[in-house]
Amino acid sequence: MMSIKTFFCDTYALIEIIKGNKNYSKYTDFILVTSELNLMELYYSLLRDFGRGIAEKYFAEWEDSAVIIPKSMIQGAMELKYLHKKEKLSYIDCMGYIYALSSEVPFLTGDMKFEDKTGVEFVK
Repeated sequence: MMSIKTFFCDTYALIEIIKGNKNYSKYTDFILVTSELNLMELYYSLLRDFGRGIAEKYFAEWEDSAVIIPKSMIQGAMELKYLHKKEKLSYIDCMGYIYALSSEVPFLTGDMKFEDKTGVEFVK
């Protein structure tokens, strides 16, 4: 039996998928998950750049793919942020990255701060 590969999308990846970046097109054949925090960030970004209609459209499109990150992962995420404090990683990215690692799924991003980290699928 074959299983479909799953990827955790950060907000960068979500935006690139929405924009139609051809480098992300192959990932639409897989299971894509994100977090409620990334969904929040996506909505704000689209609201700011394209208005409420676009923000609502893509919020609705992605909301069923959003997972709740357990509170138990907060400490690990903040330890990651602290360990890499010179890189100024975002809180939301740290939470998503720790969730992806613990779920054993690749963290899909184009954020250069994560390019060389374990478990990352880096795409520009």
